Amino acid sequence: MIDQLEYNTEREKLIIPEYGRHLQKMVNQLRAIEDRDEQNKVAKSIIAVMGNLQPHLRDVPDFQHKLWDQLFIVAEFDLDVDSPYDTPSKEKLEERPEPLGYPQNYPKYRFYGNNIKRMIDQATQWEKGDKREALEFTIANHMKKCFLNWNKDTVDDEVIFKHLYELSDGQINMAKKEEDLKDANRLIRSRKGGKSNSNRKKSSNRGKKRY
Repeated sequence: MIDQLEYNTEREKLIIPEYGRHLQKMVNQLRAIEDRDEQNKVAKSIIAVMGNLQPHLRDVPDFQHKLWDQLFIVAEFDLDVDSPYDTPSKEKLEERPEPLGYPQNYPKYRFYGNNIKRMIDQATQWEKGDKREALEFTIANHMKKCFLNWNKDTVDDEVIFKHLYELSDGQINMAKKEEDLKDANRLIRSRKGGKSNSNRKKSSNRGKKRY
């Protein structure tokens, strides 16, 4: 009895572990069938079992197509049955996707974030006028707020104007503007206010009996 025990270390590797070892043994027996009609019949029975083991796949488009592809994968593509779909290939499965292009980072001014560069590039495409000037001040105020969140101290407007001039490749120069950016206290007031409101809400619940 003990001699007949099987250990996982001695068993073959499961190709799709979600289906379990019994289904993989069924597929191995399917590969050993020589009669083609009997092989097609057993293959359809295995597809039905796979569908019952993975009921969440029923909501996936081309549910049956996915099951047939997985059957060929479990059989290591060594299966000659009449599939209602195109037979997948091992080469197609092992193809690696093209590497994704990551957005360009600006580590010198990382505290501004990557989106600020896109906003600046968009502003430089606008025609000069009141709307563009308003957008430039909005961007500059946002940069100042990001700087304060990172530095948590203070920053001169000239520093923000210098960074904006550099990030815009010299197309936005606000150093000679007469209007100043928002005060640091106004930019971070909303964040502090949110904390005080939450603390006030917590304190109001103290001392109340709960039944």
